[in-house]
Amino acid sequence: MAQKRLSDMNILITGGAGFIGSHLAEEELNRGRRVHIIDDLSTGRMSNIAHLKSNPQFSYTIETIMNGALMSELIDQADVVFHLAAAVGVRLIFERPVHTIETNIKGTEIVLERAARKDKKVFIASSSEVYGKGDTVPFREEDDMILGSTTCPRWCYACSKAIDEYLALAYHKERGLPVVIGRLFNTVGPRQVGQYGMVIPRFIERALRGEPLLVHGDGRQSRTFCYVGDTVRAISDLMEQPEAAGQVFNIGNDEEITIGDLARLVVEVTESRSEIRQVPYESVYGPQFEDLRRRVPAVEKLRRCIKFGPLLEIREIIRRTAESLRAELAANQDDARKNER
Repeated sequence: MAQKRLSDMNILITGGAGFIGSHLAEEELNRGRRVHIIDDLSTGRMSNIAHLKSNPQFSYTIETIMNGALMSELIDQADVVFHLAAAVGVRLIFERPVHTIETNIKGTEIVLERAARKDKKVFIASSSEVYGKGDTVPFREEDDMILGSTTCPRWCYACSKAIDEYLALAYHKERGLPVVIGRLFNTVGPRQVGQYGMVIPRFIERALRGEPLLVHGDGRQSRTFCYVGDTVRAISDLMEQPEAAGQVFNIGNDEEITIGDLARLVVEVTESRSEIRQVPYESVYGPQFEDLRRRVPAVEKLRRCIKFGPLLEIREIIRRTAESLRAELAANQDDARKNER
């Protein structure tokens, strides 16, 4: 790999038709690389990559990463692998826990095992969920994990991503596989959908329709949000740093906002007349749901490794996401009218 120029790289992105994966494909194409994606479209969408199909440097395969023989072939052809394929979203995790665990653990095992055969550099997309119920804010990469009971479905996702990390680091230690792990904190932006529980597109969609914005709990829980363009740039930059191999990095914005204030800001930016309603968690996710009051990343380690920032601020993130969703809703309405004729 060291003998190849960065611009000559062949890139494989699992989950490449997803929200983050499609933006990462754009980023790598803009850097002059050849990009191939694989996605089973369980949560990804063909519309996310439609604008890339005319690029001769881009290609794709619609298939599951559980197809070991195919993954062997695709990884063999790649110089660098970005592993983003995963079960994502709070609602999906609650509704399909078996799918969540199997996809996240088995899929990552297949990618790492095949990559280790040919010593291919791998990025593993992990999650801020691995910090569990930790209350020492901001979260640092070396902090302990405090996960909830196995009887609470929410923690199966956090546990599966933690196992992914353990497995990746084990491959690095035992087999010398160059692996970089990124713990993503609430990446948001155009092409993200709200149907799996992502709060910003869910709020914006309801605001654009004039429907009430439903804030779970008391609304005082806080989160941070990082624009997808900033996230994928950080991921690509990390993979260009040899010293990043074998390390874990938080990737996110460290500016936090309460969910109640976020709802009010969405209404303001979209100039909506939607009201804001508070609803109890149990009415949405059932009695076993647990949430965290704060989730903020420490990003000093990331900044030491790469130039990370300045980052897009939350008002502009909402504006750009709303602009994209407004165009998508208008296109869907036009399609519906055509079908009625």
